[in-house]
Parts: sequence; structure tokens; C-alpha cells
Amino acid sequence: MSEARNPAGKIAAIVVVLLVVLVAIYAMSDKMAPSSSRGIVSAHVVQIAPRVSGEITQVHVEDDAVVQAGDALFSLDKRPFELAVQQAEANLTSTIQNIDASSASLLAAQAAVTQARTALETTQAQAERTFRLEERGIASNAQGDTARGQVSDAEARLATAEANLESARTQLGPQGEGNPAIAAAEAQLERAQYDLASSTVTAPHFGVVTNVLLSEGQFVGAGNPALTFIDADAAWITVDLRENQLQNIEAGDTVGLLFDAVPGQIFDGRVQSIAWGINPGRNMQGGLVVNQPSNRWFEPARRIPVRIELQGGLDSWPAQVRVGGKVHAVVYASGTGNPIAWIAGALQRVRSITSYLH
Repeated sequence: MSEARNPAGKIAAIVVVLLVVLVAIYAMSDKMAPSSSRGIVSAHVVQIAPRVSGEITQVHVEDDAVVQAGDALFSLDKRPFELAVQQAEANLTSTIQNIDASSASLLAAQAAVTQARTALETTQAQAERTFRLEERGIASNAQGDTARGQVSDAEARLATAEANLESARTQLGPQGEGNPAIAAAEAQLERAQYDLASSTVTAPHFGVVTNVLLSEGQFVGAGNPALTFIDADAAWITVDLRENQLQNIEAGDTVGLLFDAVPGQIFDGRVQSIAWGINPGRNMQGGLVVNQPSNRWFEPARRIPVRIELQGGLDSWPAQVRVGGKVHAVVYASGTGNPIAWIAGALQRVRSITSYLH
């Protein structure tokens, strides 16, 4: 009678069954709806550096300012570069006068070519970014067509400027055409004009400047980072998943995203790509791989980065989210119409509510 009334055996059996069920759900979740709280908001972070050296005369932006493509960030002292242009123009004029030719039209044509070439480089850089976004479905086809039209227009302007320059050279006559002294003087002038144009550093595209520590009177060298620029046209989430969680994940899978900066709200995303490799930290010494002794019973799982994009493109990004922010992600590798996906979604919904507290 005492054994029949003792519920310990039944309780132990129920606990064992529950543990087995939980382990099974955990294993199935890793396969059908893997999740991670180790997601990070990522973006292209660029160290903006001037093409030329000089003393800063004006800082046009404040820290954490939002800038558009072409907005001035800071300016260097233009006087040395203006003098270099004047010297190059005088040198070209003197060279042409030595062969009894007029320099006015050639100077104007050369300046137009420099301006057109600089404009084409800027337009091509902006268009390439639009094309990449168009391939990934973030930018519309209309935006891509507009970018292609802008590149074609800039190429046409450069071709026209080069044709005018060639016409100006032809007017110099047989003595001036192909003259190496004139060619060298023209190259010197173009370089001086390019340096002058580079004395004002502009934003490469739409984004944010941060960690601005520049001040007037500060000297910056060519190629040395002067401020930090965060690209606002390309943001994504990087989630590190264990290798056994990648079994069924493919590009295009639906993802539920929970930003710590936006508690209580779950956003839709999709898997864009899975990294092809990571650095396991193996060292080399004397041309040989260094042995890595292990003092652990179980080797920790390797994690592979998975790149995720927000559905709806950049327009869907919440304003509160910052680069480096924490993200919880659930990847629905087997779709959203199965019990495991329902459980994972419900747990993420509970997590979104509790995220108000921490």
C-alpha cells in the first residue's frame, strides 16, 4: 500500500519525460528555427582621409551629424593649392608662347576636362553603390536606371570636354600638336587643379560622421584618417550561429529580429548570405603550425557569421538603432508553419516584452 501511495516514482518519470521532450525540442530548434542573442548591427565604417596635406581652416560638420553625398566635411587652406594652379597655368602659357600659340582656349579646355573627370569619378562611385543595392533588392530598378543615366551623362560631359581640349590642341598647329613640353605642362596643371579641388573634403554618400575631433589650425597629412564616417546606405545584422545550427539555413530564409534599442517590437528580416570561413586562431612559428593544447573537456563550438538584411530596405530601419547594437534573431530555416517555429516565435515575443526590463 505504501509503495502504491508514494508518488515519487511517477514524478521522476514525468520529470524524465519532460527533460527528454525539452532536449528534443532544443535539438529540433537548432535545425528548424535556430536562434541567437549574439546579433550585432553592422555597417560600413570608413575613416575619411584627405587626398592632400594641409592645415584645416574650417570644419563644416558637428559630431554625429547626418550628411548627404557631396556635403563638405572640412576644408584645408586653399592658398598653397591656388598658387600651384597659378604657377602651372603660367608654365603652360609660357610653354605655348614659346611656339607662338595662344593659351587661353587651351587653359579653359584643360580646366573643363579636369572638372568633368572629377564629376565622373564621383558619379561612378555613387552609381556603383546604387547598383549593388539594386542587385540585392534594396534599391528599385528606377533608382538603378537613374544612376545609369547619371553615369552616361557624366561620361558624355567628359567626352565633350576632351573633344574641346583636342580641338584647342589642334588650333596650336603642327608645332604644338603632340609637343611633349605642352603635354607635361598640361599634366602639371591638371594635377594642381585636382589638388585644389581636393582641398575641400566631402561626404562620399549619405551617412553619419562621428568621433569628430578636428579643429581649425590642425594639420592633417594626405591619407591620414581625419574623421569616422558611417555609411547609412548599407546596414545589416551579423549573427554568429553554431555550425550545427546552419544545417538548413539558406539565403532568403525569413528571420525574426528583436533590437535591444526597440523593445517590444519584432522586425522581419531575411538571410542574405552565410560566411564561407572564419579564422580559427591557429598561429605559425618557424614555418610550422603551433600546437594548441586544450585544457577543456569539451571544445567550444565554432560560430559562423550569418548576414541578415531587414525587410523593406533602409526605410524600415528604426531610428533608435545604432551600429554595434545588440540583436536577437530567430531564423525560420524550415518556414513559419510548423510547431517548432511557433514555439521559437512565442519565446521571442516573450523576450521582446521582458527586454523592457534590461
